[in-house]
Amino acid sequence: MKTETHKDMVSEKMNWFKACRTEDVPANGGVCVKYDDEQIALFNFTRRGEWFATQNQCPHRMQMALSRGMIGSQNGEPKVACPFHKRTFSLIDGRCMTGEEDCSIITYPVRIHEGDVYIGVREDRMQGSTACH
Repeated sequence: MKTETHKDMVSEKMNWFKACRTEDVPANGGVCVKYDDEQIALFNFTRRGEWFATQNQCPHRMQMALSRGMIGSQNGEPKVACPFHKRTFSLIDGRCMTGEEDCSIITYPVRIHEGDVYIGVREDRMQGSTACH
């Protein structure tokens, strides 16, 4: 099982926090966890043997909903679909995969250690998300 995913985590300083236990997240589903004042969507992509984390706020409707979205793959790339408007976002780099929007979401690295799920948060974590136009 892969235990870490994130496009830029090698070069960035991360603050890792314990989000939950692995059994707290449904197989092929997501949950919302809080870090300070922000909500993070955490996904257990069992079919791929991978874990992913993104901001929970949809950049289109500005609602905290991505953790309730459906996960799947497009051309081999993992994605999440917003439950409200069905636009999809890459779980790797956060870009909108629908093609009609110029927006993105923040992604976070995930580590699994002895059944605990940890999420890495950068100090500049609020940068990187762009609202849909």
